[in-house]
Amino acid sequence: MHAWEASYPPECRWDAPIARGTLPGFLDEVCARFTDKPALEYRGHVLSYAQMRALSDRIAAGLMARGIGRGDCVALYLPNTPWHPLCFFAALRTGARVVHFSALDAKRELAHKAQDSGATLLITTGLPALVSNAAWLRDEGAVREVLLAPEARWGGEDAAHDFAPLPEADPPATWPALSPDDLALLQYTGGTTGTPKGAMLTHGNLTTAVSIYKAWRDNTSLPEGTARVLVLLPLFHIFALTAVLLRQFAEGALCHLRMRFDAAQWVEEVERLRITTFSGVPTMWIGIAGVPGIEQRDLSSLRQCSSGGAPMPQEVQQRVERILGLRIGGGWGMTETCPAGTRIPPGGPVRAGIIGLPLPGIEMRIVALAEPTRGMPVGEIGEIAIRGPNVFSGYWNRPADNATAFADGWFLTGDTGWMDAQGFFTLVDRRKNMILSGGFNVYPAAIEQAIYEHPAVAECVVIGVPDDYRGQAAKAFCSLKPGAAPFTLDDLRAFLADRIGRHEMPAALELRDTLPRSAAGKLLASVLRDEEAAKA
Repeated sequence: MHAWEASYPPECRWDAPIARGTLPGFLDEVCARFTDKPALEYRGHVLSYAQMRALSDRIAAGLMARGIGRGDCVALYLPNTPWHPLCFFAALRTGARVVHFSALDAKRELAHKAQDSGATLLITTGLPALVSNAAWLRDEGAVREVLLAPEARWGGEDAAHDFAPLPEADPPATWPALSPDDLALLQYTGGTTGTPKGAMLTHGNLTTAVSIYKAWRDNTSLPEGTARVLVLLPLFHIFALTAVLLRQFAEGALCHLRMRFDAAQWVEEVERLRITTFSGVPTMWIGIAGVPGIEQRDLSSLRQCSSGGAPMPQEVQQRVERILGLRIGGGWGMTETCPAGTRIPPGGPVRAGIIGLPLPGIEMRIVALAEPTRGMPVGEIGEIAIRGPNVFSGYWNRPADNATAFADGWFLTGDTGWMDAQGFFTLVDRRKNMILSGGFNVYPAAIEQAIYEHPAVAECVVIGVPDDYRGQAAKAFCSLKPGAAPFTLDDLRAFLADRIGRHEMPAALELRDTLPRSAAGKLLASVLRDEEAAKA
């Protein structure tokens, strides 16, 4: 028995059965169970589960009529509109694999992903920036053809273009045969530190991840078919795709798709739509907590709230939980795990960096940093390693990276952490973020947690910078809350004096209006490290 099993909620078992199949099979199953229930809402337009499947199948047939099938790669360059799930399932139904392009990718990143993945066909919608970049990719030869899924279908407007329309056709009598072992998705990761790598995620990886999420039950779980979910995280990100959209489809939920996050609008929609379920990243929760008069708004419909994508600062989490009167669930995962990993159960320990218990069917352990085949004892810091049916098979066309990514069948995550005697894992930091200062291991995440307690700080990132005496030292980048007075490095060090060790004290401070972030809202320490390296 694993240490964490005794800490599971009474409603849940670690050895619960985990289903493994194909994504079109998954769509067929949920649409048969929830036929006439509403599945998607966007701009006031609602699609039932049956309508979603019927339209997706017509798109799949249209793509097959254009020659798309097994061995092909279809790029989706789509924001949070119904076209994303419709085209995602349609492309997979043909036997092709999918690659996601981020709406925030620069042209160079888009071209790299197109060429590396082997994508020949790109599907986008009529937003001006997407149309412009898609045309550039075609004209540069990075993709052969672009199809337009019209925003006008949902009452929006489409920028001028010369793309062929997204095709539809009558579905065939039989569809191409698929296996759970077939490659479904190339999800690029690591673009903030070097060239992005495509994680190879199979149909089996993604469907087992959904089943793993569904197998986790606790006292916040809602009856099937009752959840109303506000989807603001971008669907081209693995967290929103699997942990939100597919996981909620498995429960027959109604997903309200929105392209952009605005904290005041979030409050209005939670009240008006009686939203029950929302997953955000810490920057969203910071914005929500700062909405004027938030304490007087009616957010009583919320039953399931979680934060992911990056560690939630403890002070921020406590503030949001006071406002909502609700525990913010959390956990940990990676693109490479689809992204199922851990979950913090209601009533679990509260401490900085805690990421919870391994989800059903997933095993985790801590291994020595210099010897990844050797497990570390309870309470000792090392690298987090993981294995399970949701864990990817490797990186696309990256044999050298794959050789070092696994040890004895365990994926080495690059995250450092420790496990307690009850099986709860605590994340210390990314291994690559660790600062070596005067012989000490200094973890930026621990300094950031302390800085977030400062009443003037809205967001912060800590990185290592060269230091003549200590080799490396910590530098803090902070943005301030509206109306907050600036402070100096000495002010900050005085504030931190009884919160962190002397060896962890920032040696430099830079105040900025905004901090760099990814498409999913993560703060990007890597961008700041690159800037500092360029200065040096």
